[in-house]
Amino acid sequence: MPPTVAACQLAFADLDVAANVAAVESRVVGLPDRVDVAVFPEHTLTGFVADERIDDVALPADDGRIDRLQDIAAAENTALVVGFIETDGEDLYNTTLYLAPDGTRARYRKRHLWSGEEDVLVAGEELTTVETPAGTAGLLTCYDLNFVDDSAELTRRGIDILFVSGAWPGTYSENWTLLVRARALDGVRWAVGAGRTGRRDIPDASVVEYAGRSLVARPDGGIHATLDRREGDLVADLDGDTLAAARDLVGVSPG
Repeated sequence: MPPTVAACQLAFADLDVAANVAAVESRVVGLPDRVDVAVFPEHTLTGFVADERIDDVALPADDGRIDRLQDIAAAENTALVVGFIETDGEDLYNTTLYLAPDGTRARYRKRHLWSGEEDVLVAGEELTTVETPAGTAGLLTCYDLNFVDDSAELTRRGIDILFVSGAWPGTYSENWTLLVRARALDGVRWAVGAGRTGRRDIPDASVVEYAGRSLVARPDGGIHATLDRREGDLVADLDGDTLAAARDLVGVSPG
């Protein structure tokens, strides 16, 4: 059987970790049994606002609530890719964690900060790859999609799939779709983009309508599956022959 992924598109609550952890648990438990990897949007566990309120909800990577999600991954035999604001000493990061059923973890800290993030967050330094049931994967977060040098380095590392956690503003939704497809094409790999939907509407912060539009892009840059703005789980099987044929066409060797 080919590996199966899910892009879990949801509207979560900014600054309400308990509600967001519960929402992730519910969505993972509700996925079809065949799903090997479930990808969630950027900031899913904490939400985000560019002021001191984010300090109060930021999580250390070894937080018990993240351990709880690791337990859910094990119980459902589904690896998770989930975003949150991480606290580490005096610094805050926009972090994406990969949590495998066997206890394996991989951490990626967003390297390219979007408007407002740079006021309260520190940029990450390292790219991250990890072995997953869908193949060797690279992790990116939202605005990182714009940076072709990062994509090229992940290509050199031989990834088969790119997992992208996003919270793209609806105003730029066409760019989100274009860039997920482009990063699939330029690396000749699958790309799974999980986008936030709904809106951020909290006191003393700008209202943001989020794009949603989660998608799975084929190694030739075409759209394999996609959602609109509704909440839902985009479940897709990734045929290995499709990846092999695309690489054969352009003379790319696996790994």
